[in-house]
Amino acid sequence: MKKTLLITGGAGFIGSAVIRYILDNSNYKVINIDKLTYASSLESLKKYIKNKKYFFEKLDICNKNKLGKIFKKYDPQLVMHLAAETHVDRSINSANTFIKTNILGTYSLLEESRKYYQSLNKKNKKLFKFHHISTDEVYGDLDLKSLPADENFRYDPSSPYSASKASADHLVRSWHKTYKLPIIISNCSNNYGPYQFPEKLIPLIILNALDKKKLPVYGSGQQIRDWLYVNDHAEALFKVIVKGKVGETYNIGGNNEIKNIDVVKTICKKLDTIKPFSKNKSYVNLIEYVEDRPGHDNRYAIDTKKIKNTLNWKPRESFETGIEKTINWYLEKYKSNNDYA
Repeated sequence: MKKTLLITGGAGFIGSAVIRYILDNSNYKVINIDKLTYASSLESLKKYIKNKKYFFEKLDICNKNKLGKIFKKYDPQLVMHLAAETHVDRSINSANTFIKTNILGTYSLLEESRKYYQSLNKKNKKLFKFHHISTDEVYGDLDLKSLPADENFRYDPSSPYSASKASADHLVRSWHKTYKLPIIISNCSNNYGPYQFPEKLIPLIILNALDKKKLPVYGSGQQIRDWLYVNDHAEALFKVIVKGKVGETYNIGGNNEIKNIDVVKTICKKLDTIKPFSKNKSYVNLIEYVEDRPGHDNRYAIDTKKIKNTLNWKPRESFETGIEKTINWYLEKYKSNNDYA
């Protein structure tokens, strides 16, 4: 079995960052499976199109027949499952899409992985791993006085999105216990960085500010999230799948708990310095508080001691350095035909 890594959702924000990291830092051959939905873009991987270690297959993970053919064609050693619908607002308005992709899609991938795994000889079975990438939102809304959620924290999802991811987590664990499929799960906090689709908070605020549009903030903006720079996450995910222990769960976070309103104000102040709004006006003046979304969780926070202590990983970027890199990236994109994603 050659060093081949099959990645689902590899044209997405996090998936493409993972692929870039692996191709730049390892000898693994990468197979990118992606349906190419609205939030996916091969633009983020265009420099690798002719790379002999990179292959792309346009595919819906719900299509088990085609998935099976991909496993036979490429004979992967590792599977990293990132394909998912992820935007909470969209899950509230269209939950069926999230049920289909995040639950039924995960089921299809698990089944084809199981069949493939069971067909391997004893030596290659020892090399195979299935890594499912999940979210801190499965742990639900944490009280302000609560300790961050560790890997044994109870599940309490609030939205159709987080419920669908929690369901997928449970399916993955059950395939390990029932069918002995060698799995690993990681739960990450809010990602940000280059190539993120503009419906998410940070790119939305940056791009609206550059266009001098209103900067919408839900409710009073007091919701707290832990922010993780996407390149740090990519490095962590590769370390988890290569060195992580089968059957284990790893929390991956940026150790940056920040209120949404403070994130928005930080971006405004950075832009005031880099690209001033006007002589006497700040981007902060564009902030507009809007009606809060249904079931909006107040705080997410995760304990990352396990991955630090067992896999020797911690984020390289602080929020200060990461947000500056992110703003500069979007500024460059803004100059070049508004090509953001």
